[in-house]
Amino acid sequence: MGKVIAIANQKGGVGKTTTAINLAASLAVLEKKVLIIDADPQANTTSGLNFSPEDGQRRTLYEVMIGARNIKDTLIQTEVANLQMIPSHINLVGAEIEMLETEDRESVLKNALAEIRNDYDYIIIDCSPSLGLITVNSLTAADSIIIPVQPEFFALEGLGKLLQTIRLVQEGPNPTLTIEGFVVTMFDGRTRVHNQVVSELREHFKDMVFNTVIQRNIRLSEAPSHGKPIILYDVICNGTTNYLNLAKEVLERNL
Repeated sequence: MGKVIAIANQKGGVGKTTTAINLAASLAVLEKKVLIIDADPQANTTSGLNFSPEDGQRRTLYEVMIGARNIKDTLIQTEVANLQMIPSHINLVGAEIEMLETEDRESVLKNALAEIRNDYDYIIIDCSPSLGLITVNSLTAADSIIIPVQPEFFALEGLGKLLQTIRLVQEGPNPTLTIEGFVVTMFDGRTRVHNQVVSELREHFKDMVFNTVIQRNIRLSEAPSHGKPIILYDVICNGTTNYLNLAKEVLERNL
């Protein structure tokens, strides 16, 4: 049975979508069968993998969530072998209202994934920064959560609210949800504050912090505009090396 990992942080601009795309692509390159689900109405993962929601012929996560499509009908093959995607659309914003009267509405995505979960080694969900019903669905469907953290003090302050949300999900619809780990993103080793924040993060969360840090890298920020994960855009840059190392750490933690 495939492992479902949600990539989540309610703070925007921390590299959440970059991590979802490039972790998924790296796992696929390491010969794992991977599905990435864009659960954010902004659809940045969708465009970052060179697909326009407008071309989707209404085959997006939105249709799955409102019961208009079977999840198998929304699967799209990406440019990366072994990596498929379920795209998003701005309509996903309205799904929360349309789902209000849905029975067991926190588990719609979990129930839909049950049909295809065995087809993959890993299912990566890129969550919205908001803590609405779609994000709750993502956390309910997930086995674990990876939390990208930018090494800034304000980013650390925001972790408390996210951890509280995770506890609420654990106490409610998903008691088995665990934290896979914290991954430091946009790291600049020349910056004193970055080193200080990473040190505090490791001191507080110990082994829950991945050894791999994602260094600040201009090629990482360029890749989405070309609709490619970093490993297809620039195979020799630091961003590619960092995300391959992160993928290897994820695999080691799940042996």
